[in-house]
Amino acid sequence: MQSRPLGNTGLDLPILSFGASSLGQEFRPVPVEEALSSVRVALDHGINFMDTSPFYGRGMSEVLLGIALRGVPRESYLLGSKLGRYSLTHFDFSASRVEESVHVSLHRLGTDYLDVLLLHDVEFVQLPQIWEETIPAALALKKKGLVRAVGFSCYPMKTFHEVLNHAEEQLDCILSYNQYTLQNTSLTDDLLPRLREKKLGVMNAGPFSARLLTNAPLPDWLKEPEEVKEAARRAAHLCEQEGIDIAQLALQFSCAHEEIATCVAGSANPENIRKWAEWLAKPLPQDLLESVLQIFAPVKNIGHVEGLPENN
Repeated sequence: MQSRPLGNTGLDLPILSFGASSLGQEFRPVPVEEALSSVRVALDHGINFMDTSPFYGRGMSEVLLGIALRGVPRESYLLGSKLGRYSLTHFDFSASRVEESVHVSLHRLGTDYLDVLLLHDVEFVQLPQIWEETIPAALALKKKGLVRAVGFSCYPMKTFHEVLNHAEEQLDCILSYNQYTLQNTSLTDDLLPRLREKKLGVMNAGPFSARLLTNAPLPDWLKEPEEVKEAARRAAHLCEQEGIDIAQLALQFSCAHEEIATCVAGSANPENIRKWAEWLAKPLPQDLLESVLQIFAPVKNIGHVEGLPENN
């Protein structure tokens, strides 16, 4: 699979990465063998950056990923995890928790270092703690060789800019989600020029925008407004008329940007992993893409509030 550099980290990531949230049974019960098989299939297709978090399944994702990677040469894959978010409501970005959290993740994953460490969903806490306390503690672990690159993830563009205003010289990369999709390109419209100037690595997650850009039933917790959902239905219908799954177009689009190192997508279903790899081997249907982007134009970049109101 094609790879791209993650900023100045020295890491080359596959354009599609394996999101291990599904291993934590975040979305459905997953048989263990199916979960393990999905990791093996990903590696077989060159999808060798694994993204996880202690939040996913409250540690189960890291445990199962570690089991799946046993016996796989460490130099053959890249591993990223996170810290700071541990449940829907439990956040701890204290310096004292940083090293403890990373050591627990390393134990679960069966490794002695992480390639990427991200501060997870920082928009849910008071932001000064992030640059005053959490980032220095994470950088100390980088100095010790426990992590190779340090960054953060969040949803609101305001939060990205606020953290970068105080710490962009110290950080290596960021992860945005649901904001480089067929419907929402806030990542490239708003943030990318700044990241490019500082040579920070850029990762995008959520090409399907929480199933919005698929033919699957939408989850009850999807926060996008009805006008966005209606545009997605019309776009999916147009794709169906052209004989293409809108999810294919969504994935191809999200993986095509040359300045985004990787797109993280998650599934514990091995067949989905195989299908995604096949889709990326196909040419992007430009005429259909233009028609779909026109459908989304009236609702482009409409998102939702995430985290503390003042961070949005």
